[in-house]
Amino acid sequence: MRDKITARSEDYSEWYTEVIRKAELADYAPVRGCMVIRPYGYELWENVKAGLDRRFKETGHENAYFPLFVPMSFIEKEAQHVEGFAPELAVVTHGGGKELEDPLVVRPTSETVIGYMYSQWIQSYRDLPVLINQWANVVRWELRTRLFLRTMEFLWQEGHTAHATAEEAQEETLRMLEVYTDFAVNDAAIPVIPGRKSDSEKFPGADASYSIEAMMGDCRALQSGTSHNLGQNFAKAFDIQYQDANGTQQHCWTTSWGVSTRMVGAIIMTHGDDQGLVLPPRLAPTQVVVVPIYRKDDERSTVMEAIEKIEAMLGQAVRVKVDARDEYSPGWKFNEWELKGVPLRIEIGPRDIAKDQVVLARRDVPGRDGKSFVPLEEVADMVSDTLKDIQNNLLTRATEFRDANTSEPSDYDSFREAATQGFARAWWCGAIACEDKVKDDIKATTRCIPSDQPGGSGACIVCGDPAEEIAIFARAY
Repeated sequence: MRDKITARSEDYSEWYTEVIRKAELADYAPVRGCMVIRPYGYELWENVKAGLDRRFKETGHENAYFPLFVPMSFIEKEAQHVEGFAPELAVVTHGGGKELEDPLVVRPTSETVIGYMYSQWIQSYRDLPVLINQWANVVRWELRTRLFLRTMEFLWQEGHTAHATAEEAQEETLRMLEVYTDFAVNDAAIPVIPGRKSDSEKFPGADASYSIEAMMGDCRALQSGTSHNLGQNFAKAFDIQYQDANGTQQHCWTTSWGVSTRMVGAIIMTHGDDQGLVLPPRLAPTQVVVVPIYRKDDERSTVMEAIEKIEAMLGQAVRVKVDARDEYSPGWKFNEWELKGVPLRIEIGPRDIAKDQVVLARRDVPGRDGKSFVPLEEVADMVSDTLKDIQNNLLTRATEFRDANTSEPSDYDSFREAATQGFARAWWCGAIACEDKVKDDIKATTRCIPSDQPGGSGACIVCGDPAEEIAIFARAY
């Protein structure tokens, strides 16, 4: 039996780390602030990648790859960009035993090097739009790190596009925000809130930034994906120009957008419980684990024959693992696969075979309430239906949790309490001074200005001045 996991109510941070390490998703690397993603965690990330990559290609994007090293002179070309990233840069000053004339930055993001390449590739309006994504690693010199959520090196995708008009760039920015929302809701079962970031929270060098914001199990917010309209800032810095249909030279309008391995952390903290992971079926590395139950050798062969039939019935449509290890008891296996968050367990022993049935045990409904007896011939249909129900139940449960911990305070005192205990939806005038006051008072920030606005106007929750938009305030990771 594994050591008991720290309860979320006792120490949420410790629970999070223990689940990751004991479920063998990742571990600490010998390099400070870095992590090793173990096979089970990497397969979860691969499923995230697959769900996103399919959506990117459906919207006309192609994958490419750009260098890990970026000349420092490139970073310095866009003033807001270098100012925003300067504290996080890892810089190579020596190579081959010699000091470099132009130091190299280990990629924190790729707007600059991609902007340079676009300036070489784009000559005419006929070359536009350029819709490229890359799957890569990036390095940001973080002081406080946490597995998956914030590490010095992490994996991500970053899309970079170039367009002929401002309207096309804005359409692309919002289209990718919708893609992220669709993935989070339908694959990760995370009910995110899409919206615009405040000016103080936007990406360095962007005209406007948008994000999807999720509520974790401790009621803190997590920015789970971002999409940026870069205007012509990087196009002018890197001379990305095209000749329009009238023969006039124009600067392009560009965008960038990304989701990282932070999404794995979002899945853990949105759905996990005191027994460990609870994974949405669409992303789970193993959707169904089959645990044989027997005591004697002759029972084993009978049970394993029945399991072969079950595997054949389920076919390739379901990711199935049979845990036939004799060195562990069925009870130990149950705990092991609950810890790893496998959505559905099939138990089968001699008594079940005699009754021509199996036991289904749902990970999202613990104990006896999550178990049911299913006729053997109905296993394929029941597994398919149950996995769909688990996926829907996780989304419903997370949505209800978020809504139950979201408030619309009417005065600043109640706002202070609400923003420390969950999401506070409140009118905001847009002033940075009001944002700073909230940060100083309660360490909460504007998470986003939701795309879905009520209309009308109100009074800023902080200063009382007229306000035309509702914002989400919360403490965040």
